[in-house]
Amino acid sequence: MTEPTPPAISAVDLLRWAETLSGIARTGLGFTQSLYERERFEEVLKVAADIRAGAIEEAEADALFDEWIATVGEGVAGYVTPKVAVAAVVGNDEGQILLTQRADSGVWLYPVGWADVGYSPSEVAIKEVYEETGIEVEVKSLIAVFDGLRLGFARLPLYSIVFHCQMIGGELQGHPLETSAVGFYRRDELPWPLAGGARWVETAFAAIAGEERPVDFDLPRTPPWRGDT
Repeated sequence: MTEPTPPAISAVDLLRWAETLSGIARTGLGFTQSLYERERFEEVLKVAADIRAGAIEEAEADALFDEWIATVGEGVAGYVTPKVAVAAVVGNDEGQILLTQRADSGVWLYPVGWADVGYSPSEVAIKEVYEETGIEVEVKSLIAVFDGLRLGFARLPLYSIVFHCQMIGGELQGHPLETSAVGFYRRDELPWPLAGGARWVETAFAAIAGEERPVDFDLPRTPPWRGDT
């Protein structure tokens, strides 16, 4: 009887497992007072660094381990959590979506940036759109919360909060350092390469068209570390 072929392990899976183990180990190091436990958590962290180094060629395990160790805090400050980004799906009166081409990668995506201290998520959305594109918006609704690492949008643990916004003014003007181009596009003329479009395009254009839907989110997996992305 032929043995079933095991499923291939993707780079996304390897990154996700590495970051999960890294988070567990660094959080443990931040809370434990036991020398024995510290040694065990450091060993787990070294394994996580090896896995991540195997997933992306430019990473070196020893350097990753040193970088992760340097970020270990104490107590609550040492509890490792995903970073948070805030994004905006912006529509205009013609039903087009506002997209930016990232200067670093060349990929196209809706305006998005790190959450800033002192601002609410909706305020960050307004600020990011204006800074990246010159367009003034008002926030209409929350439409999605995505796990960027799970979906392959990011190489670091990242939650992305996505708002639907309506254009109310301003003029298109891309950020000189962050964007190569900005513009409004119909669904049938989306530029390429488009980051993760298969995951968010339908939700985005449904919001722009005025459809009321539940907030989109990544469904739980069973178990979460082994389930399909």
